[in-house]
Amino acid sequence: MGQLVEIIAKALVDNPEQVTVTEVEGNQSIIVELKVAPEDMGKVIGKQGRIAKAIRTVVKAAATKDNKRVIVEII
Repeated sequence: MGQLVEIIAKALVDNPEQVTVTEVEGNQSIIVELKVAPEDMGKVIGKQGRIAKAIRTVVKAAATKDNKRVIVEII
C-alpha cells in the first residue's frame, strides 16, 4: 500500500525527492503516513480535500483484497 501512495504522491508534487511514506501495520489495519514538502501540501490535498479523498479511495480499494483496513494520513 505504501508503494501505491508513494507513486501517486510523486506524480502530483513538484519535489518528488521529499516524498516519504511510512507504513505502520497492525492486526486489522495499516496506517500509511505520507509526508511531503510544505509547499506541495496543497497539491496533495487538493481543493476541499478532493485529491486526498481520491488517494484514500484508491488505496482502500486496493486493500480490500487483503481484507485489511487502510488509513492514509497526510503529514
